[in-house]
Amino acid sequence: MGKGPGLYTDIGKKARDLLYKDYQSDQKFTITTYSPTGVTITASGTNKGELFLADVSTQLKNKNITTDIKVDTNSNLLTTVTVDEPAPGLKAIFKFNVPDQRSGKVELQYLHDYAGISTSVGLTANPLVNFSGVFGTNVLALGTDVAFDTKTGNLDKLNTGLSFANADLIASLTLNNKGDSLSASYYHIVNPLTNTAVGAEVSHSFSTNENIITVGTQHALDPLTTVKARVNNLGKASALIQHEWRPKSLFTISGEVDTKAIEKSAKIGLALALKP
Repeated sequence: MGKGPGLYTDIGKKARDLLYKDYQSDQKFTITTYSPTGVTITASGTNKGELFLADVSTQLKNKNITTDIKVDTNSNLLTTVTVDEPAPGLKAIFKFNVPDQRSGKVELQYLHDYAGISTSVGLTANPLVNFSGVFGTNVLALGTDVAFDTKTGNLDKLNTGLSFANADLIASLTLNNKGDSLSASYYHIVNPLTNTAVGAEVSHSFSTNENIITVGTQHALDPLTTVKARVNNLGKASALIQHEWRPKSLFTISGEVDTKAIEKSAKIGLALALKP
């Protein structure tokens, strides 16, 4: 476990990664290269049925400043500048998207042994202001995530969360969508030697009175190959296998089937990430 409670986005992250990360129904290809001067260039393409999306990103590092520039097929230019530790525990992030002049945003993150704070403000005349804070330890933490629209004077987002963790178990409880939905998640390491873990998430919507229950597991067949599976109460069952065929280069194949409509074709996703 890390030292301190982390940021609000860390609440329930282990369970979310186990249940949802790397699952997909599209075909994705990513290749990364490194120049002698330390510049990282990544090109990726995703095939979504009849739609093909692609982007090229470049990362430059100079001391504690990292600049990420990404161009996609819609001619959008996204630039992110990150300044790591201008002061102890502090990180500053500046983002803007061309041609969207209203996309500029400045974010500050601060990590402490007993707190994790993130605040951002849009670079517009009437910006959206976001604040999230987590207070506690790496064992027990309580946090909130709030967004305020200065143009309308309304709260755009209001979430709260609670997290408990020990050496092999992480549990969290979050109240989202201004109190309309309640989610509880659970992540348990069964065997650290084989990276075997189980996880579950239960979400309840008060407005629709609907419940979604998702359970999943992961297991390392060997040091280079991992399998994952999940199922929810809506009848959707998914599985994937991921193999690291060379350092940092991954091949992933995943599939999903609707057990309540077995006559429908299964969704198959492929992902290939190449790094030298």
